[in-house]
Amino acid sequence: MNTLAKPTMPAPGATATHLQPAIDAACARIAPTWPLDRFIAVNPYWGQLERPIAAAAAQLAGLSGSPMLMPRNWYKQRFEAGQIGREHLQAAITTVAGAQISVDALVQGMTSEPAIPARLPLATDIVDAQRDLGHVMAWRDYITHHISQTSGAYFDQGQADWGPDHSGGLYPSWLRQSAHDFSPAMLMGCKGFTQRLATLPTEPMALIESALRALRVPPEAHEAYFTALLMSINGWASWCAYQRWQARLAKSDDAQIVHLLAVRLAWEWLLHESHPALGVADKLASAWRTSEGVIQRAEAALQHDWLWQAALERSYQAPLCQGLMTAPAPAATPAVPAVQAVFCIDVRSEVYRRAFEAASPAVQTLGFAGFFAMFVEYQPLGSEMVRPQLPGLLAPGLCVTDECDADNGPGLGQVLADKRKKNLLWRQQWQAFRSGAGSTFSFVESCGLLYASKLLKQSFGAGGAATTVEQTGLSQEALGQLRPRLPTSGGPDLAARVNSAATALGAMGLTTDYARLVLIAGHGSTSANNPHAAGLDCGACGGQTGEVNARMLAQLLNDPAVRTGLHERGLLVPDTTHFLASLHNTTTDEMQLFDTDLLPQSHAQDLVTLTGWLQDAGQRARGERAASLGLGTLSAETDALHDAVKARTTDWAQVRPEWGLADCAAFIVAPRSRSRHLNLAGRSFLHDYQWQRDPGFGVLELIMTAPMVVTNWINLQYHASTVDNPRYGSGNKVLHNVVGGNVGVFEGNGGDLRIGLPMQSLHDGENFRHTPLRLSVFIQAPQAPIDAIIAKHTTVRHLLDHEWLSVFRLADDEGVWRYMPGGQWEAVARQ
Repeated sequence: MNTLAKPTMPAPGATATHLQPAIDAACARIAPTWPLDRFIAVNPYWGQLERPIAAAAAQLAGLSGSPMLMPRNWYKQRFEAGQIGREHLQAAITTVAGAQISVDALVQGMTSEPAIPARLPLATDIVDAQRDLGHVMAWRDYITHHISQTSGAYFDQGQADWGPDHSGGLYPSWLRQSAHDFSPAMLMGCKGFTQRLATLPTEPMALIESALRALRVPPEAHEAYFTALLMSINGWASWCAYQRWQARLAKSDDAQIVHLLAVRLAWEWLLHESHPALGVADKLASAWRTSEGVIQRAEAALQHDWLWQAALERSYQAPLCQGLMTAPAPAATPAVPAVQAVFCIDVRSEVYRRAFEAASPAVQTLGFAGFFAMFVEYQPLGSEMVRPQLPGLLAPGLCVTDECDADNGPGLGQVLADKRKKNLLWRQQWQAFRSGAGSTFSFVESCGLLYASKLLKQSFGAGGAATTVEQTGLSQEALGQLRPRLPTSGGPDLAARVNSAATALGAMGLTTDYARLVLIAGHGSTSANNPHAAGLDCGACGGQTGEVNARMLAQLLNDPAVRTGLHERGLLVPDTTHFLASLHNTTTDEMQLFDTDLLPQSHAQDLVTLTGWLQDAGQRARGERAASLGLGTLSAETDALHDAVKARTTDWAQVRPEWGLADCAAFIVAPRSRSRHLNLAGRSFLHDYQWQRDPGFGVLELIMTAPMVVTNWINLQYHASTVDNPRYGSGNKVLHNVVGGNVGVFEGNGGDLRIGLPMQSLHDGENFRHTPLRLSVFIQAPQAPIDAIIAKHTTVRHLLDHEWLSVFRLADDEGVWRYMPGGQWEAVARQ
């Protein structure tokens, strides 16, 4: 039986400020995770960026046991299937400095897994090694569960009716909650737990300093040890990193991640004190004194695996390079297209863009980041909810809401706002009654049968489309009278509006040859009973649909005063051009048009023609995606297929309403003519760019520092969720329980907070639908400005030189050049 010894308090010494660099560095290793209602893709390796990717992989293996690659047998299967060729292996060997191995030896070595040393131990591991884990719970699992339950209560966003005392932060809150917890003694046999807890320092920095001295972890290993502790509770560490990220966007700071570190370190100290016979501190000191050697051995063990990963990536890059080298002569098209459509760069848009272009040669499509350069947050009229409508890397500069047209009558907006507030209040009171402890059973007995019809409809996928926040509380007729708009009072003045419009047009490359209709196409998804629904919406819009941004930009560009200002700047948008907002539903491949009542009568026939082309495009896109959804037998049955994909949006048992961005692999920054002849299979982000229209290369710099970083985040979120779903994914979505209202999910009723993608978003039950490849970026621009941007921006330089992605330069003469770490460019041979 475990009995706590008399506390061994370390002698007083220097303050904990000497530990601050190691604490800051460890906290910076943890990437943030966004809440469910803003669930955007995040590169979970972001904190490792300053290291070469192979060195980062060794760090993760040594500190947490996390792999960054697939098992060797997985690569072997692709070699045997012909997906990886010997030529790809040889190319990988040739380009990696110091790779002294033949292709034959590389192939023969795939019969066994790499000899990676065991991860460095924590106190939990040392104590668990002496426990009969077949009959008792592991301390590592118990502590994870304990911290997770405490953190779930502390960070609750309103799901619970009661919450803990938040004063002082997470660590003091944990102390107060744990003081009344008898489970360490009763479940884990840790007698005297509450008495020992009462002797712990009450401030997190004091705890960190005292515990570290007691555990005798060598100073040179402090940062790595702190990192390992945070990674042992990685889900909640990521949530705390999000709190800090948001605070720093607002020019403030947040210390909850330091509090979490203190909580986790307190458990290490408690275990050390409660097991004096095990020599926990001695074993920790001995193990962590050799931490660098463990990490170096892990890196050496994985050298050949990285060659296989590089070969796999070359097997994808080679045919794409050849396709981009051999662009056919452009087909005969009108000098000025009938319709121009600006889509988000999202890979799902690639399928629809090809389908739309196939509908008519008079269609031109362009790609641009889906928030359309609208740096805003949005507050639905009459609601207290405010949400960002821009990438998570940025902070909004303006809050927008809904307004009514002036000709609908004065005061209508206030009437609708009051109506929504009243309805939302009633819903809140009804929900409180339903969930109240005293009414639970009586509610089921009294009202349960009233829900039977609704439950049956949802069970058979006929429950109707999910209601979004901006739809709740108002009728469809009332909603039709609202439009998201820049504020008419207190908003940007005319000069600022003109500047925003000019910036958007310039960044999109839409500066000449305007069509009569220009479609601004945001995107969103529809699904039911899906906590991760926001992850299927637009990441560039903060995990929301792109409707607000598309409608705002269209309104801005149609404003006569803004048009006049644009003309004065040399952007001659014809009076015959009208901008029209739309939303691409990526689950159904339907296109919803907005504000068509504002379309001039002169464009009525244009709208009819456009609608026909969009319907054709939707049919083509659904037909292409049918097989991936298990609907291949319906691919030629237009109406039946349409009904089937729509049913997925309302089926609360559907775990794969669509595949999202699975299998994303490339980012092409070039005129559409460079890739229009290629079927990119929904794997490429497409950003239109013509360097000849970019004097000074400011747009190129923006693309390489923003969209390229965001696409890297998306790509590596899918990668990490595939190679290490237990740590960076969210497991089986059938078992998900929402935590804290919108904080995240548990898999089951406890364990760590789960982040990243569920397995059902990556795997179809038999095979992975996502292939973990590092992003391949193709940029059509001269070499000099690309080199200058790389040299100027540390983040960009780390991404390239540390091989977190691959970059290719597309020359105007159709040549392709590969960037080599260190700044050299290697010509890609034409095959």
